[in-house]
Amino acid sequence: MNEMQLKFLSRSENEVFARNAVAAFALPLEPSLSELSDVKTAVSEAVTNCIVHGYAGGEGWITVLCRTDGDRLELEISDEGKGIEDVERALQPFYTSLAGEERSGMGFTIMQTFMTEFSVVSEVGKGTRVRMSKRFGAGAPQRAANAQ
Repeated sequence: MNEMQLKFLSRSENEVFARNAVAAFALPLEPSLSELSDVKTAVSEAVTNCIVHGYAGGEGWITVLCRTDGDRLELEISDEGKGIEDVERALQPFYTSLAGEERSGMGFTIMQTFMTEFSVVSEVGKGTRVRMSKRFGAGAPQRAANAQ
């Protein structure tokens, strides 16, 4: 098992940093390019949600916790922003709290689709925490061969 934590300001330029740092951290699990792309996309969506919805133009901290366990990458991405009033509604495809802007409302749907496990916990006025995991399969035969 391995762990890391990142904490950075909710600035759009930090989204690229977060997704690349998580991708680099996952490399020892030998993900396929497709699996790595899935993780990077999910991290981008989660961090962007923190920036756009959690802090809504303001600035605050985003925390990314990563853990590897066997063939699995576990992620927790959280903010201390405004929170989500109705998580169940926010999880519906095409729902966006920013109607009128060029937002698709697909962020949570993308995260759910690209990751093995996904959940959201939020409290109004205190922030949102997204937990995701991805089990990597393409590298499993190679890891088994290297272990012998």
